Amino acid sequence: MKGNVMHIVFLNLLVLLLTLCPACQQTTSDDVVLLPENLTLEVDKGDKGLVVVRFAAINANFFRVGFGDVNQLPELVTGSSASYTYRAPGTYTITVQAHATEMDFIKLTEQVTITERDLGLGIPTTGFESPMSYDGYNLVWNDEFSGTALSSDWVHETGDGCPGLCGWGNNELQFYRPQNTEVKDGLLVITARKENFGGKAYTSSRIKTQGRKSFQYGRIDIRAALPKGQGIWPALWMLGDNISSVGWPACGEIDIMEMVGGSASGRDNAVHGTIHWDNNGSHAYRGGEIRLSQGIFNDNFHVFSIIWDASKITWLLDNVVFHEEDIRPASMDEFRRPFFFLINLAIGGNWPGAPDVNTIFPQQFAIDYVRVFEKLP
Repeated sequence: MKGNVMHIVFLNLLVLLLTLCPACQQTTSDDVVLLPENLTLEVDKGDKGLVVVRFAAINANFFRVGFGDVNQLPELVTGSSASYTYRAPGTYTITVQAHATEMDFIKLTEQVTITERDLGLGIPTTGFESPMSYDGYNLVWNDEFSGTALSSDWVHETGDGCPGLCGWGNNELQFYRPQNTEVKDGLLVITARKENFGGKAYTSSRIKTQGRKSFQYGRIDIRAALPKGQGIWPALWMLGDNISSVGWPACGEIDIMEMVGGSASGRDNAVHGTIHWDNNGSHAYRGGEIRLSQGIFNDNFHVFSIIWDASKITWLLDNVVFHEEDIRPASMDEFRRPFFFLINLAIGGNWPGAPDVNTIFPQQFAIDYVRVFEKLP
């Protein structure tokens, strides 16, 4: 009897506790967290290192996304996509977390490889090629850059142009060094770097055939892949042999190709052909340009050419004429004399302006060959 009484008392106390503490009845159900399900992940690569991630999951309250760059943790994002721009080549692990709570989540990972080409760096392997012969012409000199060093036909110009021509006459920002030139894989490669040297913030290279090789008239083909970006200024050009005695512009200048880089229309997708001369004591110049119908000059190799005789100079891109200049006037006799070659990659200057935060370094200017054909008599 005594035991029954105790049992009844215990049951009454239990009922009382449940009555006074209704939340206690829910303890078990509240501890169960419903995790997200069916997490999906899609990764797309865009231009200039851009990667876009799209994701979805059932029962997710929020998402965190990490792009695997240095010291980067998954960050809270809104919506169903996130993007990131990589600045260096490499293989990165992208992580997407679908959260029920801050501590309760599921995740997916996927690796993405960013190449130099993805960043707009590196050298393309495709593009236009010109022939080794033309009817009515004879190949008189060429450099195919097939060795491991520049031939003796080329010499380097170094420094920043000071003291005689500081900024190389254009307020350019680079210091020219031989170390920024290499010959490899059948290419001459000039690399522009963002680095402090010689009091300048950038380094690059400039080479010429002055005193080694010069030519008067003919067809000139140069196959090259151009760099890109604001403040980038590659050039394939010629100066008169007599520059040391008469100076510039009286010596004459023939710009086979110049490009002033930048993302604006008519920058990375346009090249210019120009002549400079002394017109009765005044600097004169004329020229033309051509723009690609799609893409930019960094995408592929192209062949930049001139056909030059005593009457005119004609500019061609991939064997298509885009500009001509009549050089018969007496004031343009500079162009009826021998000229030597120059190849350089300038940074900044009066025409392109300085690089900006979107300019990627290093940039490479790759030249496949230089060929000179003289017209047969």
